[in-house]
Amino acid sequence: MSLRKRSERRGAVAIVTTLMLALSLAMPTSALALTTNKATARPNEDGGSSVIGGLDTRLTWEGTVEEGEEVTEVTLMLPDDGTFDGATTKITVLDGLKRAKLEGEAVANGSQLTVTFKEPATAGYLLRLEVEGMRFPSEGGDIVVSGSYVNQAGEQTLADSKPIKTIANTPLQALVAQLDEAPWVQAWNSNPFLGMFFKPQLLATAFATLVPGWLLCLLIVVIAYPFAIVLGLVFALMKISKHRLLRFISTLYINVLRGTPLFLQIYIMFFGLPMMNINIDNNVLGVIVIAINASAYLAEIFRAGIQSIPQGQYEAASSLGMNYFQTMFSIILPQTIRRVIPTVTSDFITSYKDTSLLSSVGVMELMMFAKNLTSVSGNMTPYVAAAIFYLVVTLPLIKVVSIVEERIANSERGGGPRPKGKNAAKAAEASNGAKLSGLAVHAQALDDEHAYDSAMGQMTPSYASEV
Repeated sequence: MSLRKRSERRGAVAIVTTLMLALSLAMPTSALALTTNKATARPNEDGGSSVIGGLDTRLTWEGTVEEGEEVTEVTLMLPDDGTFDGATTKITVLDGLKRAKLEGEAVANGSQLTVTFKEPATAGYLLRLEVEGMRFPSEGGDIVVSGSYVNQAGEQTLADSKPIKTIANTPLQALVAQLDEAPWVQAWNSNPFLGMFFKPQLLATAFATLVPGWLLCLLIVVIAYPFAIVLGLVFALMKISKHRLLRFISTLYINVLRGTPLFLQIYIMFFGLPMMNINIDNNVLGVIVIAINASAYLAEIFRAGIQSIPQGQYEAASSLGMNYFQTMFSIILPQTIRRVIPTVTSDFITSYKDTSLLSSVGVMELMMFAKNLTSVSGNMTPYVAAAIFYLVVTLPLIKVVSIVEERIANSERGGGPRPKGKNAAKAAEASNGAKLSGLAVHAQALDDEHAYDSAMGQMTPSYASEV
């Protein structure tokens, strides 16, 4: 029995020893004398939020001295391509919420930065190093700040920081860097107005950044406008209809949309529809709002164009046995479209510019991109770049409108410039003769002898002989 008890005791001791060993392995290792809290970098992308390698930026590193420890020196290290040379370091030591009176000296040596304190940093101190003008490796990537520190036990390894995401230097940013160093750019930006609204570096960045918003802006108006034309034509025909109800509906639609701000219509659509459990994608809803608003203006343009066609054309079509729809779609509307092209093009330009109001409800169009870039840069230049994007479309369209108007005017007066002097008299005689000849032929077709004789009597002998 005694042998058996000894064996049981030995087994119990072995179990206890194994448990103690397992617990000791599971317990965390002792903390370092200096704990790395964080390492962050300030974005150096001009007008953006990225950290670009190979360009000057600011690194902020923070660490805490643990209980019972004293730290006299801290060394930060970057990958080989990174550098601290030429950088300035601001050293801040905090004791709780108060700033400790502890001074230090920073010495840069390529990818290493060593900070030596005149007195040891004791337990609980927060060390903050702000390194201005340092550069991360130019190829970019996830950069880890490592290093070492010295305490009462000698030199120790510093825990690595969390990776800092950086991107490679781009040709655009290389151009911006060149502009930064150009003397004429510095002189230009020294003027407060030019530096705030026409900063060359930010213009270059903005042109590249705003392209997606500009394309969306164009897409919205190009998709919306065909629908606006169809809606405008429908309501124009309703407004000149003989039915009172159709005229009332069209008049109400046109007056409400033309008499209220587009900004209010956008808010009603974007915030009112979700309250009615109608959820539509923002870009699609932007197309709908622009189409509905433009249709009200186009309805009045088409109505005016239709009513500008002489009443005699309706009567002539009726005499040929054509009904209302045949007259409208075969004779009236083709002439109307030709007459309203300049006005419709001008309205398209207005609708294109009105897409800027969609930025107020979060649609990522041109002005929204410009607004975000302005918020990041603190400069108004992105708005000027957006204005240039608008002009890229509006100026050619304005030129097109002037050309179309000139051609229409030429065609209405005979296809060329008005003749002068004796030629003007001959042209007037020819025009008058042609009109009288047409009247005579028309009177002859209607078997109206009185009208025929009247027209023939007013014509010159040459035209009378032709008739």
